Amino acid sequence: MDGITPEQLNIQPLIQRMAQGKIEEVIMAISPSIEGETTTLYVGQLLKPFTKVTRIAFGLPMGGDLEYADEVTLARALEGRRDL
Repeated sequence: MDGITPEQLNIQPLIQRMAQGKIEEVIMAISPSIEGETTTLYVGQLLKPFTKVTRIAFGLPMGGDLEYADEVTLARALEGRRDL
């Protein structure tokens, strides 16, 4: 989306590291937008065969940008993360 194709995500190095079995969990924390949701679901499906994949809870406003979230909001979102 937004002109970025799956090939441009450069996810293969992460998959290779995960295949070694050293990563216990991947926590997805992408800005809550249509593009972010699409990316989260796509990457989550690629990573699930290797490890536990979770996402931060929805404590951030839809359409908001992750970089503007305060520490308390991010902490609560991490505490409420859930499996994809």
